[in-house]
Amino acid sequence: MRKPIPGSMTPWIRINNSFSDLKERFKREPYLQINLILTGVILLIFIYSGFFSPAKDNYPVVCIHEKLTGELCISCGLSHSFSLIVRGRISEAYDWNIYGLRVFIFFAAQLLMRIVFSVFYIKYPGSGKQLITYDIAVSILLFLVSFLPYIEWIFRSLS
Repeated sequence: MRKPIPGSMTPWIRINNSFSDLKERFKREPYLQINLILTGVILLIFIYSGFFSPAKDNYPVVCIHEKLTGELCISCGLSHSFSLIVRGRISEAYDWNIYGLRVFIFFAAQLLMRIVFSVFYIKYPGSGKQLITYDIAVSILLFLVSFLPYIEWIFRSLS
């Protein structure tokens, strides 16, 4: 019977150490922590949209603007719209809020980006700064395209 080579590891220890290394990396890398938090928030938004039914109209979050002024705002119906999109009823979602699909796609793209960029960040540690720069640029562009009607509405209502 062969003696084990001193310092060698069994496959289980290597896998376990690999998991420990990954866990340790998440603890010390702010970029990975932020991505993990954002992923969790986006998943909560999608769960919220799937849990509350547009048919029952039982959404716990109400439009504060409508409550205070009695007037509809540009984001009214967004929860209904998201719920309908999650259920695959896109044309009905458009009736509730014409920008709902645009905002939903922003969150879906962000969810995908958080996962993909985190994997690349872990896999290619030398490309961290460049990857973060791409992440910021794409996120800003997506945000502006998705939320431009809302930004315009805010500026119009201020003047």
